[in-house]
Formats: sequence, structure tokens, C-alpha cells
Amino acid sequence: MTEIIEKLSFYLSHPFVQRAVIVGVLIALCSSLLGVTLVLKRFSFIGDGLSHVAFGAMTIAAVTNLTNNILLVMPVTVITAILLLRSGQNAKIKGDAAVAMISVASLAFGYLIMNLFPSSSNISADVCSTLFGSVSILTLTNVEVWTCTILSIVVVIVFILFYNKIFAVTFDEDFSKATGTKADAYNLLIAIVTAVIIVLAMNLVGSLLISALVIFPALSAMRVFRNFRSVTICSAVLSVCCAFLGIIISILYGTPIGSTIVAVDTVAFLICTLVGLLCGGRSR
Repeated sequence: MTEIIEKLSFYLSHPFVQRAVIVGVLIALCSSLLGVTLVLKRFSFIGDGLSHVAFGAMTIAAVTNLTNNILLVMPVTVITAILLLRSGQNAKIKGDAAVAMISVASLAFGYLIMNLFPSSSNISADVCSTLFGSVSILTLTNVEVWTCTILSIVVVIVFILFYNKIFAVTFDEDFSKATGTKADAYNLLIAIVTAVIIVLAMNLVGSLLISALVIFPALSAMRVFRNFRSVTICSAVLSVCCAFLGIIISILYGTPIGSTIVAVDTVAFLICTLVGLLCGGRSR
């Protein structure tokens, strides 16, 4: 145990590890806040769809040698989030069908572009690291850390300021409209913030595992609590703790960061499920 603590202290003394932990915790916090709303609105897979869109945009940025790929990835993902929201209100194309269609198409075209215009000699490694996360979070620059920090703070502030409206739109959108709340505007806000979180999370867990970062903490909290505020707070605490623990385990034992964080989230979900069963599902 002493050896592990010493090893952990040694790694945490390095600035690149400190930056990775800061970014990981911030992304986990933001993901958990929106995750509760997305799960309750039965739009959980929007994270999966948007992550694949971000993957496609990232491959285009790599092919065009764009220095800062977020300049392309962020706008494309945000626009797609808005289109998905609009299609979800269209009877001809249901929300889940639109997500599935865009998700598969983006993933396929992204992989096709990477093969037609390879940016490196090891395409398989590039695809694997993009889909499942990589050590890129350990090579973050100060600019990237500050960008992530500022965007995360904006997301948290937006959620706090519009908490009541988001709560109303989440549980009863029709009643919200009847009382004068601009439900469409707040749904649009949720979609845009979700797109920002997805882009930020690409370097942490990869495009295929982002949905887990959004969904697992929310579902875990719902196994223990029933109140929206309690679920949101519990989800945020669980997400931050799981992300921190996952990064630490990954650093100590050399496991993939994204997969490790999701594995820790899965264990937390199982524990919360057990706690919920033992407590008898009482309202809290």
C-alpha cells in the first residue's frame, strides 16, 4: 500500500498528470449535469450520435492539417445537435431514427476518409485511439486546459442559471409551453451544451465511450434517489469520483484511460443498484 501511495504521489507531482486530472474531472462534472436531463427526456443516445459526428469532423480536420481541430469539430457538432433536435420534433423522422442514421453515416464516412487520406502510417492505431480514448489527455497543453476549464465553467453556470427551466422542460414540456416557458429555446440550449461536452470529452474517453460518461452516473444516482435535485447532485459527485479514480488507476497500472473510467462507472452503477435494492426503493 505504501508503495502505491508513493508511486501515486510521484505521478501527481508531474504537471501533465495534474492537467489530465483537472480536465477529466471537469468533463465528468459537465457530462453528469446534462446526463440526468438527457436520460429523463429519453434522448440518451444523442451523446452517441454527436460523438460519431465529432469523429467524422475530426478526421476531416486531420486530413486538412488543421492546427486546432476544435475550430471545425465544435461548430459541426453544435449544428448537428440543433438538426437532431429539430428532427426529433418532425413526425416523418423520429429522434431515435435520426440519431442512428447520422451516427452510423458519420462513423462510416470518418473511417473512409481516414483510409483514403491517411495522416499517418498507422491508421488502425489512430482510429482505435479516437474511438476508445488515448493518452492524448496526458499531452494537453496549457491552452487546451484553459479552453476546457472556461467551457466547463460556462456549462456549469448555464445549468445553474436555467436550472428551474431545464427542470420544467425535462419533466413536462407541454405544461411548460402552456405556462409561457419557451421550451423549444431551452431544448436548443440543452442540445448545444451537450454538443460542447461531447467535443470536450473526445480526448478523455473516445467517441464510442462518451455515452457511458453521460448515462452511467445519472442511472446510478436514480437507483438511490428519486428527487431531481438529489439525483443531479449525486450524479455529479459519482461522475467526478469515478473519473478521478479511473484516471488514477489508468496511470498506476497502464490501462487505457477511457475504458478504465467507464469500467469504474459500471462498478459504481452496480453498487448503487445494490444499495437501491437494499433500501427498498424508498423516495428520497
